[in-house]
Amino acid sequence: MAKKLDKQWINCAITGSIHTPTMTPHLPITPEEIAQSAIGAAEAGAATVHLHVRTPETGKPISDMELFKEVCTEIKKNSNVVQCLTTGGGLGMTAEERVKVVSIFEPELASMNMGSFNFGLFPALEKMSDFEHKWEREYLEFTRDFVFTNTFKSMETFLNIMKEHGTKPEMECYDIGHLYNAAFLAERGYMEKPFFLQFIMGITGAIQPSVDNLLHYKNTADKLFGDDYVWSVLPVGRHQFPLGTVAAVMGGTVRVGLEDNIYIGKGSFSESNAMSVEKIKGIMSDGLNIPLGDADYAREILQLKGLSNTKI
Repeated sequence: MAKKLDKQWINCAITGSIHTPTMTPHLPITPEEIAQSAIGAAEAGAATVHLHVRTPETGKPISDMELFKEVCTEIKKNSNVVQCLTTGGGLGMTAEERVKVVSIFEPELASMNMGSFNFGLFPALEKMSDFEHKWEREYLEFTRDFVFTNTFKSMETFLNIMKEHGTKPEMECYDIGHLYNAAFLAERGYMEKPFFLQFIMGITGAIQPSVDNLLHYKNTADKLFGDDYVWSVLPVGRHQFPLGTVAAVMGGTVRVGLEDNIYIGKGSFSESNAMSVEKIKGIMSDGLNIPLGDADYAREILQLKGLSNTKI
C-alpha cells in the first residue's frame, strides 16, 4: 500500500501547455499573472504549485529562464509554497531545453515524465474555429503527428541532473507502462524514496479517466512500490473534480488548476486557480473531513530539501 498520510494536500497546476488563450480568458499568461495566480492558489490552500511559463505577448508555452526567474522569485517573496518546475516544457522542445530549469534553479520539486506516448491535443480543433493567435491552431494541429519523447536515455539524464541538484522528481505517469518505467529506474538508484507518483488520465493517446483506471494505477503502484511512495491524481478536463474526490477518499493527494481543467462546473469557467483550489478544498475538508496539510507538511512527507536550499 502507498505511504499512509495523516493529512493530504492539494497540488495546483497554474498554466501549463495544454490550453491556449482562446480557450479561456482566465489563463495566466505574463510572469506577473502566473506568479500572482500561484500565490493566490497557495493562499487558498494549495501546498504545491506546478509552474510553466509562456511568451508574454502571445501566451505560447516556452522554456525561458528569465521568465522562470521572474515568476519563481515573485512567488518566493510572497509565499512559502513548494514550487514544482516543469521539465515537460512546451510541445516540441528539446530535452536540453526542458531540463535546464533544474540545473539553474535547483527547485525542491520538478516534473519528470516517465515515458513516451502520442500526445494529442488536436481534438480541441473540432470545437474551435477562430483563434486569438496564429500559433494556437498550428500548436494543436502539430500534435496530430507528435510523439512526446521520453526515452530511457533521456529519463536517465533528467534523473541524474535532478539528483545532482537535490531536486525530487514528481513522476508523471500518463499510462500504466510508465509506472513500470519508474520502477525499473528506481531499482537502479536513479531516484530516492519516498517516490512521488502523479497518475495522469485524459490525454488523447494515453490512459483515459475512469474509476477503474484510477484503481488500476493504484493497485499497480502498490505492487511495484509497496509503501515507499506518495501519489497524486491528475484527471484532465471535466473529470478533475469527480476523480479527484475519489482519489481523496482513497488517500491520495489531488491536483487541480487551469493547466488541466479550465472549468469549475459544467459550462462555467474557473475564474482563477484559487477558485479551483477552493472547490476541491471544500470537497476534501468540509465534505469529507480530510485533514489538509500545508507546504511544510508536503516537504516533510516528500523529504524535500526546503526552499532556502534552492536557487530560486
